[in-house]
Amino acid sequence: MRDSRPKLLMIEDDVGLQRQLRWAYDNYQLLIAGNRTEALAILREERPAVVTLDLGLPPDPDGISEGMAALRDILAHAPSTKVIVASGHGERSSAREAIAQGAWDFYQKPIDFDSLGHIVGRAFHVHALEAENNRLAQTLSTLAPNGLGQIISADPEMLKLIRTAKRVADTRATVLIRGGSGTGKHLFARGLHEESARSKGSFVTLNCAAIAEASLETALQHEIEQADGGTLFLDDVESLPLAFQAELLRYLEKRTVTRPGDHRPIPIHTRIVCATSHAPEPMIADGRFREDLYYRLAEVVLHLPPLADRPGDAVLLARHFIQRDAPALNPQVRDLAEDAIAALDAWSWPGNVREVENRVKRALVLAEGRHLGAHHLDLAGATTEVEDSVSDLKSAREEADRQAIRRALARTGGNIAAAARALGVSRPTLYELIRNYGLQAPSS
Repeated sequence: MRDSRPKLLMIEDDVGLQRQLRWAYDNYQLLIAGNRTEALAILREERPAVVTLDLGLPPDPDGISEGMAALRDILAHAPSTKVIVASGHGERSSAREAIAQGAWDFYQKPIDFDSLGHIVGRAFHVHALEAENNRLAQTLSTLAPNGLGQIISADPEMLKLIRTAKRVADTRATVLIRGGSGTGKHLFARGLHEESARSKGSFVTLNCAAIAEASLETALQHEIEQADGGTLFLDDVESLPLAFQAELLRYLEKRTVTRPGDHRPIPIHTRIVCATSHAPEPMIADGRFREDLYYRLAEVVLHLPPLADRPGDAVLLARHFIQRDAPALNPQVRDLAEDAIAALDAWSWPGNVREVENRVKRALVLAEGRHLGAHHLDLAGATTEVEDSVSDLKSAREEADRQAIRRALARTGGNIAAAARALGVSRPTLYELIRNYGLQAPSS
């Protein structure tokens, strides 16, 4: 039977300590090497995610030259590997030098097996998190040719909406895009335009909430004419006063406009796409929005989910904004730090995509170094503060697991099979986790 335990490579030349390590970490598929040559051979063959490295390796057991050479070789062959180096009492400078060269963390000798176990466990967790985000990024790259405009997402619901938008883009159907502020309504509208035969025409935006009522009629007629042969995007369409709702309905029925002082109708071929941040049903019920207009505008409705309901997308978006804006704002920044990735995934994003963009821009202006951390993004409080004690580390990890399970069950409506797939575990494992963490299992 295939061993499904995570692979952990420990590079240690002390034979007695090797025996201790074998029973201390039996929850891992433990690989042990006594020197740099053996370690590199195992690394190439087994591709472990995490490596612990004693810097005092032969033929320089009393120095660090061989250990540092091993570190460089490991990172050259497997850059994503988390390397944890050993540091004896009074040898912190060696650990600092190793971390400066790319080591992920350090532990002290003599080994405290529990403490090292928690460092190793955290390293596996971070490696898995990075691998998942890289997978999402790769998925996005693969899907890019089938995307819609500048929309960035690997979320299944968003990808479904993109497919729907592409199907209706080249039709005459009116489209109503519903979603909170910052969810990407404008990008969807522009994507609909660019995917259609009208893409050579103008894409004109009119924010119905930003124009004084006295000039709205003129503005509405002018923009419809400006977009002739193209697309008119009416943002915040629910803000249209009733009198101008009638004007818009008249255009949709006749496809003509009449200029002030001229009674001749002018044929116009403008496609109307609308967006609203508010549910129109209550406005229809109390007479603030015409029901007949709603059904003319909503031949196709796209409900954009909030960013909080799109797991993994916040990290994809943050990396996109870094790639786009760092050359101008802070060229030395290359990527996100580990704590930033965790914080981006944990944050609730009340401002949706626009909030991610604003936080990344501000962070780029203020940051020093190659990576944006959670504190640069002002998200340091988004994740549980981990203390040095073993009990606090365990509690923090268990609470993170509880939250992940609750979120998966919430997003899948309590469907155990779907939640297990989202979490990457089997159904029996999820049932066991629910029981162990004292959560309420949903009824079948």
